[in-house]
Amino acid sequence: MDMVSAVITAAGKNKRMIADLKLRGIEINHKLIMDLQGKPVIVHTIENVLKSGVNNCVVVLGQYSNEINAVLKNFPDDKVKILNNPDFNVELSQTLLNGVQNLESGLCLCVAADQPTITSKTIRRLIEKALKYKNPEKIVSILARKKSGYLESAEGLGMPFVCHSKLLLKYLPEHADNLNPVLMEMILDGVIFYGTPPLNDLELVNINRYEDYLYIKNRLYMI
Repeated sequence: MDMVSAVITAAGKNKRMIADLKLRGIEINHKLIMDLQGKPVIVHTIENVLKSGVNNCVVVLGQYSNEINAVLKNFPDDKVKILNNPDFNVELSQTLLNGVQNLESGLCLCVAADQPTITSKTIRRLIEKALKYKNPEKIVSILARKKSGYLESAEGLGMPFVCHSKLLLKYLPEHADNLNPVLMEMILDGVIFYGTPPLNDLELVNINRYEDYLYIKNRLYMI
């Protein structure tokens, strides 16, 4: 496999999870360090990324960086690099940009840390599609959420996806918001989008709320 790097975004403010935990009278915790089968959520995500065959991985932290960094100590430095956003009050597009700017030029896998159910098999399929395209600098290989195959719209799409770092460095600096507007602009400019279907519904779940966490926790054995 050619050189492929990964950016895992882990800089969110955890607002929705905190609100849910408060309502339930449960001890406040960051969603990325909550337990799934004996491991923190973020550890599952990083392990799946590394098992997919990427050459290296950057994890970008922001809010709660000390708590999250504490559970990442067992990953080798040559495989997993930990970065902190200079400004913690930035949106996802800027977190992703920080990660990409610290990678070598080439294909880049972009994954959210709260996606522990994205399997290494699906990640490999995303990478392989990007590698096989005639011009890897002109395609975004993305996990399909509705329609799969070649896509005419990026509406509703987000991570994980694979594209060339040059694409990200072209579009991300112009945005300071969520990721979808970036993807929408790419597709309007003629960038090819190819949606790969998930292996199962669990791969479509981001852990944002406590219900998401419970849903995954009760079904993780299915992966």
